[in-house]
Amino acid sequence: MSLQEKIMEYMQTKAKRPMSPEDLLYALALEADEIKQLPSVMEELERKNLLIQNRSGLFGLPKHMNLVIGKMSITAKGFGFVIPDNGLEEGKAKVDDIFIPAGMLNSAMNNDKVLVRITTERSSFTKREGEVIRILERANNKVVGTFESSRTFGFVVPDDSRLNQDIFIEGRNFNGAKVGMKVVAEITKWPTKNHSPEGKIIEVLGKIGAPGVDILSVMRQYDLSEQFPVDVQEEAKQIEQVPSKAECNKRKDRRHLQIVTIDGEDAKDLDDGVYAEKLPNGNFFLGVYIADVSHYVKAFSPLDKEAYNRGTSVYLADRVIPMLPVELSNGICSLNAGEDRLSMCAEMEIDSNGSVIKYDIFPTVIHVYRRLTYKLVNRILVEKDVQMIEDNQDILPLLHNLEAVYKVLNKRRQMRGSIDFDIPEVKVKLNAKGQAVGLVKREHGLGESIIEECMLVANETVAEYMAKKELPFIYRVHEEPVEDKMFALNELLANFNLHLNRNTEGEIEPRAVQEVLNSIKGKPEEKIISAVALRSMQQAKYKAENLGHFGLAAKYYTHFTSPIRRYPDLIVHRLLKEQLNGKMTAERQEKLKSRLPEVATHTSKQERVATEAERETTLIKEIEYMARFLGNEFHGIISGVTAFGIFVELDNGVEGLVHVSTMVNDYYEYMEKEYALVGEMTNFRYRLGDEVTVILTRASIKERSIDFILKDNGKMPLVFEDDIIAKPFFTEINNNVKKDLKIKENFSKENKASKKQADKYKRKKRKDKEHKKIEEKRKKSIAKIEGKKKDNKKSAFYDKIYTKKTRKKSGTKERVRDRVSKGKRRKK
Repeated sequence: MSLQEKIMEYMQTKAKRPMSPEDLLYALALEADEIKQLPSVMEELERKNLLIQNRSGLFGLPKHMNLVIGKMSITAKGFGFVIPDNGLEEGKAKVDDIFIPAGMLNSAMNNDKVLVRITTERSSFTKREGEVIRILERANNKVVGTFESSRTFGFVVPDDSRLNQDIFIEGRNFNGAKVGMKVVAEITKWPTKNHSPEGKIIEVLGKIGAPGVDILSVMRQYDLSEQFPVDVQEEAKQIEQVPSKAECNKRKDRRHLQIVTIDGEDAKDLDDGVYAEKLPNGNFFLGVYIADVSHYVKAFSPLDKEAYNRGTSVYLADRVIPMLPVELSNGICSLNAGEDRLSMCAEMEIDSNGSVIKYDIFPTVIHVYRRLTYKLVNRILVEKDVQMIEDNQDILPLLHNLEAVYKVLNKRRQMRGSIDFDIPEVKVKLNAKGQAVGLVKREHGLGESIIEECMLVANETVAEYMAKKELPFIYRVHEEPVEDKMFALNELLANFNLHLNRNTEGEIEPRAVQEVLNSIKGKPEEKIISAVALRSMQQAKYKAENLGHFGLAAKYYTHFTSPIRRYPDLIVHRLLKEQLNGKMTAERQEKLKSRLPEVATHTSKQERVATEAERETTLIKEIEYMARFLGNEFHGIISGVTAFGIFVELDNGVEGLVHVSTMVNDYYEYMEKEYALVGEMTNFRYRLGDEVTVILTRASIKERSIDFILKDNGKMPLVFEDDIIAKPFFTEINNNVKKDLKIKENFSKENKASKKQADKYKRKKRKDKEHKKIEEKRKKSIAKIEGKKKDNKKSAFYDKIYTKKTRKKSGTKERVRDRVSKGKRRKK
């Protein structure tokens, strides 16, 4: 056991109080060499935030000191929440986020790692509350925003509304920036309780609205770079673009198989190939062949370090930022048709029930027979296109075998309870200038499903192989939903006479969710229940321990099939090779056990960064596209309900907000259990999943927002030119649409009548509220006077004066004091 482990075990099991290094020295009876290590080990434990040093210099566990370590998430309104690092508490339920009032942030910024003292524990009505007492790690040393200035100083207003402090810039640090430009500022002085952060301009990105500036701003915000460091580029260029004969001879040869790739038409990094055939015994042979990136990217090389830092390829609206240089991602590692390629493969024998009864995992050399597309496969297998079938006779047997394998695999997965959420993905079409010209929902046809099922079974097989050998590994885990979320989902289901069944141990299994979703297919409530069920799930992530995959109802799962674009897959390949080559010694296993958790955490974080960046660039282009349709009507479905309004998703996949303030025929109250806004007077409901007709009133790239009003219950807001950042379209909007956006209430007679009635009701409510406040104030005033009366030593004399006073309605507390004073003088 290492000294670090000894200290942590003692602190967790035996220490009853914070301890000094000297206390630990004696308590653990350390030997001479351990005593020398003690200062550096304590420093390392503090750096990892496993121990916290207090003002007295003593060390303790955060949870024993009423402290929590976590990531700060600040809202646009100024307050925040801390998301604790310890995601699960005692393995039972997710730890609640901690609410941090704006006055308790103590200069913390969004995404900072902070130490929080709990000030209020959770109750049945409130969340836990806390105060930031220490900032452990700053997250935003660079900020992207809009530059504003005077002659001698300026400010950068962050694009990210969660960074709610402008960055002060001295005149000598403008670096050529002009007012209204997009810039990158580096923070040179962190904020304090009374001072804004200070910084300097390190890059001018360009004018707002200029082609490419919007996407470039997002790239800088998320620290994404298309350029690779010089040493990485040099290493990539030195790699030969043809596998060596010596290496091919070391591997099993599968070049005789009719292996094909099936991808989207625009895919360039092809990392998986498949082959299937029917065996004489009635079973199926399925081979999944994955690009052997680990052969070219050696551990701790410049290529490897850069790939680790990036963690994943990022697919923005107008470009791909690859994890590996193009020489590898589109070259020697890509399984291009007609080329010899090195691969890692999982070959499986699958019976008619979809069970893998035999498998083998090993390095191989392959020669891809053909590159196919999803569109081609769907036209052959689904549409039965005569011409396509005629032109592709050579691959028909292979495609029919792959389809048969897909059917048995999918049937087995469904039988065990795997949950399928049918969530259409929106793709933005761009012209040559990078402007959005259309929105298309990606199709998920049979071709896509075949590849998906082949990849799933390969990932499960590899994970099971390593798990059963009890070797260090990286798993893709999806933990069970939090109990609170399941309770809320069950409350919603009760409205439709549905219920999530529990097993004999009182747990909700994936099958229970699957059964509910299957029972509502095609029904009006399908969208509302599917949306809430999806939001009830936890986020999948990478872990160095096998926790299973709830969504797939899989006991073992990993990511093995995309090493060109995902770093965890690359690590999985390396670990497989070490095991297959007999290099997984006890010493090596110990090193991996300490290293892999860090890799899993880092790559999970980078995956989230990539997802956020991808969503933001897609949103920007959606807003740019929708800006030309200001004033138009759209059909949509309510996709979210909050106290401040309803979110509506249009048929084209775009989502926007109908703010409750624009709903003019009633006061609307948020009913959390019903996922609805309910009119206080009309009792009319706007519920999750309901169909509505809306009018587009605002599209702001600056605020990343799209606003609607309800056609039959909405007031048209002002539309300002500044809101429409998509400048190329503004003239068209101004001429063709602005006439329809007149500042008047365009209601029918019925709407006018209902509005008049609603206004009358509002006035009455407001009047009642004012009377209630006056009455409360009067009662408080009397209560204070009575309190003073009790404390007065000469109570009899005071009572006399007080009794007279309280009979007069116009009296005040101050006059009571005056009369008491006069009474004292008269008595004297």
